[in-house]
Amino acid sequence: MAIKTLLFDLDGTLIDTNELILQSFLHTFGKYFPDRNYSREDILPFNGPTLHESFSSVDPDRAEEMIAEYRKFNHEKHDELVTEFPGVFDTIKTLKEKGYKIGVVTTKVRKTVNMGLQLTKLDQFFDVVVTLDDVRNPKPDPEPVLLALKMLDSTPEEAIMVGDNYQDIVAGQKAGTKTAGVAWSHKGKDFLLEYNPDFMLENMSDLLDLVLVKG
Repeated sequence: MAIKTLLFDLDGTLIDTNELILQSFLHTFGKYFPDRNYSREDILPFNGPTLHESFSSVDPDRAEEMIAEYRKFNHEKHDELVTEFPGVFDTIKTLKEKGYKIGVVTTKVRKTVNMGLQLTKLDQFFDVVVTLDDVRNPKPDPEPVLLALKMLDSTPEEAIMVGDNYQDIVAGQKAGTKTAGVAWSHKGKDFLLEYNPDFMLENMSDLLDLVLVKG
């Protein structure tokens, strides 16, 4: 079946928030655990799960308090540290112009998502944006992917889920879509390949050749 729908994770896939995320975690952990001396490498496993999952794994009793501190710092530094990845803007623009249905499926809350999309001017292109606020079960559960497909009046068989983390690949697989990893993942291309995505993108523009061939 021809590919007609493209679903994208946001952070680490469309926009480069890696440094912002690292600094936000380092700031928060530095405030709440000043004696632990978290390194940049220590933060890497927290990039991908929801904030609630990440902070609850460290200190369940103070998780919500830490989330508030994280978001305060994150929003203050957002526009200073966030850019889109190479090839993203032109690729998304082309997909839109060619009539593909395109959406964002993310584990971030809508306020933060809107900040990133507006800053990079990507907000003009997407037909739907599914955030953490819209679902009960975030990725890797298939619920967000299935909700986006429903909103787009699309089927899993005609869709690809694109992401930089295992949550994106697994959610797409469980929902029945094709999946594509991105080689610029902060956790590395080899990490993503362990989850057997159908495709691996070296640059976002590779997606155009892929859907044109497949479609």
